[in-house]
Amino acid sequence: MKKFTAMLLSTVFCLSLLAGCGGNNTAEKPAESGELKELDVVLDWYPNALHAFLYEAIEKGYYAQEGLKVNIRFPSNANDAISLVAAGKADIGLYYQQDVIQARAEQNVPVKSIGAVVQTPLNIILSLKEKNITSPSDLVGKTIGYAGTELSEALIRSIMENVGADYSDVTMIDVGFDLMNSMTTGNVDATIGCLVNHEVPQMEEEGFEVNWFDLDDYGVPTYYEGVFLANDEAIANDSETLAAFLRASYKGFTDMQANPAEALNVLLANQNEENFPLSATVEAKSMDTLLPLMETMTAKFLSQSDECWQENIDWMLEQGLISSAPSLDDVRVNLDF
Repeated sequence: MKKFTAMLLSTVFCLSLLAGCGGNNTAEKPAESGELKELDVVLDWYPNALHAFLYEAIEKGYYAQEGLKVNIRFPSNANDAISLVAAGKADIGLYYQQDVIQARAEQNVPVKSIGAVVQTPLNIILSLKEKNITSPSDLVGKTIGYAGTELSEALIRSIMENVGADYSDVTMIDVGFDLMNSMTTGNVDATIGCLVNHEVPQMEEEGFEVNWFDLDDYGVPTYYEGVFLANDEAIANDSETLAAFLRASYKGFTDMQANPAEALNVLLANQNEENFPLSATVEAKSMDTLLPLMETMTAKFLSQSDECWQENIDWMLEQGLISSAPSLDDVRVNLDF
C-alpha cells in the first residue's frame, strides 16, 4: 500500500468518526432571511499569490452576493485539504490533481475536482545557474533533492527516459521540504518540487542565479497544479452552493487579472505573518507568473478537460502510481456556473 494513500485513509477514517453519524458539514442553502451560509475552504498551504483571488472575492463581497460566508483555513497537516473535505469536516479544499487520482484509485476517497485553479504545472527542475543544468540530459550523474515522494520519483523517471537516459543515471536524495537550502549548501545539484512562481523569485531575491525547466516539456503529461475539491455528498446534494462558490471565485480572479496590484495588497493584508511571511516583491513576481497560467488562451479559469484527466490517469497507471484506473466521473465533475 502506498504511504500517501494509507496515511490519507487513516486520517479520513478518524475524522469521519469525529464527525459522527449525523455530522454532515455540507452547507445548506442560505436561509430566506438572507443569513449567509458558511463555507470552510482549506488551502494547500499558507496564503500566497496563488490564493489572491479568494481574498479578492471576499474583500469585494462576491461570496456574500452569492449568499456565502467563506472561511479560509490553513492546513495543519500536508493532506488536510483532501482529508478534511473527504470526512465532511470542511466544504472545499485546494489540492493536487495527481493526488486526487491516487486517492480515488487506491482508497476510493470520496472527493472529486470541481475546478482547476492552475492550468499547467508549476513544479520544475530547479538548480543554481553554476550547475549548467538546463535539460534532463544534464542531470546524468547528478544528485536531485526531493521530498521523498513516489510521484517525484516517477516524474524524474519519465523525463530521463524521454531523453534516452535512465532513472539509475541520477541519485535521488530525500531532503524533505528543505529543497532550496539543499541546493544553496551544495548538498544536491538540482531539485524537483520547487515551484516556478515561488522558489524562483524567492531565490533570485536572495541573490542566487538559477536555471530551471518544465517537466511537461519532457514526456510528462500537462497537469493541473491545483484543483478545488468537494466530497461526493456535497456534489450530489448541494451542487448549487459549489457553483455559487466557483462563480464568485471567478469574479475574484477577473479582478486579480484587471488589477494585480490591488489584489496583491489585499493578499498582503491577509498573510499569515507568524508562519509564512510574504515578500511583496516575490509575490508580485509570482502573480505575474501565475496569471497567464491560471487562465490561458484555450482554457478558462476553473475549467478542466477530460483529456487532461485521462492523460494523467494513464501516465500514473503506466508508472505504477495506481493499480487501477478510476473513471473520469470518479475524479472530476464539471458544474455549470
